[in-house]
Amino acid sequence: MTSRLMMKIRFTTPKPIGLCMALALGLPLVSAPVIAANQNELSGVKNEITHQQRQISSQSKQLDQLQAELKKQELEISAINRTIAKQEGTRDQANQKLTDIERQIGLLTDKENEQKEQLEALVKSYYLMEKAKDATHILRPSESEDRISQYFQYLAASRAQALASLEDTQKQLTAQQQAAQRERERLDKAIAELKQKRQDLAKTRSSRQNTIKGIQGKISQGQNYLNELKKNEQRLKTAIAEAKRRSQVAMDGLSRQKGRLPWPIKGRLLHRYGTLQSGEIRWKGIVIAAQYQQKVSAVYSGTVVFADYLRGYGLVVLIDHGKGDMTLYGYNQTLMKKAGDKVQAGDTIALAGDTGGQSEPSVYFEIRRNSQANNPLNWLD
Repeated sequence: MTSRLMMKIRFTTPKPIGLCMALALGLPLVSAPVIAANQNELSGVKNEITHQQRQISSQSKQLDQLQAELKKQELEISAINRTIAKQEGTRDQANQKLTDIERQIGLLTDKENEQKEQLEALVKSYYLMEKAKDATHILRPSESEDRISQYFQYLAASRAQALASLEDTQKQLTAQQQAAQRERERLDKAIAELKQKRQDLAKTRSSRQNTIKGIQGKISQGQNYLNELKKNEQRLKTAIAEAKRRSQVAMDGLSRQKGRLPWPIKGRLLHRYGTLQSGEIRWKGIVIAAQYQQKVSAVYSGTVVFADYLRGYGLVVLIDHGKGDMTLYGYNQTLMKKAGDKVQAGDTIALAGDTGGQSEPSVYFEIRRNSQANNPLNWLD
């Protein structure tokens, strides 16, 4: 359709120009039928342009619908990832607790064995006392019997106390064993749920990839891709301006950190600042290769002023460092911070991914000073 339109424009354009030249030079005008034919052809070109505009408008609506579906799916994936992270943390805590319980059971078992030894010693002492009682009764019945009776009372009380302590220890052991078993069962259930969520995540990711292919197919037609990139750039500027308006943070900025900032993620540099991105559009930041779910870190302390989905950039975190300095982190799979959160250099703010229709996992990183993009490589260590 586009090529046919261009052919019509190419072959009809000289005719109005020729007409204007004839008027300017005072040459004889062409006949009325020729003019009418030209006007008819021009009308046909206009109709074709109108048709093309309507077709582009229809494609834009389809693109908006696909991108809305992409946003929904990627936000769902982000939520599932957060749940998985929480469950993994709970599992680690459960394992630690289970280890502590087993250690306590071991201590109680040692205590039980010790008390058994004490009980055996009491029984042995009782036996020796009985023999001593028989011997002393012959020599000095009254005095020795009284003394031995006191010994028996003491030993009997000690025996009763040891037996009671042993019973308490056994109850504690039983309770600890039951608690350990319940903890194991709960842990098994949590792991099973974790595996199920990973399966659901894989299905959602597959559906999301199909959506991405649909979006890329629409954008690749004609100048739609270039126009979409320009729109995305304008949306980003608007988002930054709005974020600055909504959150004025008094901080020291990045001036003293030039050439000393840590990288937001370790990876291969895919695209450099200022190189061509598409058509006449150049990269305003850098793109770093990453692994799925790789941690993305803040390069400096500041306040998160934007943490949401931005068309063309996927899930984005925008940090205000004060004095007009901001850093942007795009293409993320999961956002770990929300607007208003305070962060320090090195804090995990997101997990890397391929949101926004990217073909591979990566991180888009920008540094802006008073809304103007700067080359991040001049700032990173």
